[in-house]
Amino acid sequence: MDERIKGYEEKMQKAYDFLLSDLATVRAGRANPHVLDKIRVDYYGTPTPLQQVGNVTVPEPRMLQIAPWEKKMIKDIEKAILASDIGITPSNDGSVVRLVFPELTEERRKDLAKEVKKKGEEGKVAVRNIRRDGNDAFKKLAKTEISEDEIKGLEEDLQKLTDKFIKDIDKAIDEKSQEIMKV
Repeated sequence: MDERIKGYEEKMQKAYDFLLSDLATVRAGRANPHVLDKIRVDYYGTPTPLQQVGNVTVPEPRMLQIAPWEKKMIKDIEKAILASDIGITPSNDGSVVRLVFPELTEERRKDLAKEVKKKGEEGKVAVRNIRRDGNDAFKKLAKTEISEDEIKGLEEDLQKLTDKFIKDIDKAIDEKSQEIMKV
């Protein structure tokens, strides 16, 4: 593969990886520690990822348990979870914080599936924007360095790469949607 294409492949891969990590935060009925990835806890005045202030475990299929390294962090952890958009009310027994995931209703499953599709579309737009940037860069090269035929070849290679990532994104969205819709 041409060196000029490699940089765009890396950018597309990063966009795809970001989408996968974003999809991992969408809860699909089972307790998944990744739903807490975006939550930040006020730790001595510094917003800190939840996983860095306590141990997150999955004791049951629909429950997460957070054991803070410092007991006095329980209130801050609860406050951060309540302020987040995961929609679960935490409870604590003085030493650990528990999150019990309710069974998803059919309507909520459909909403989550729509959210997943929306995130997928955003990922596709990101990949297409990278393709557009690449094509623009190739056209600028055409004026000085390389022939029209080489430009066409580079654009075709970039299109093939774009098609591959779009297909991968569609597959990831379908898998996540099926996971959500499973009863």
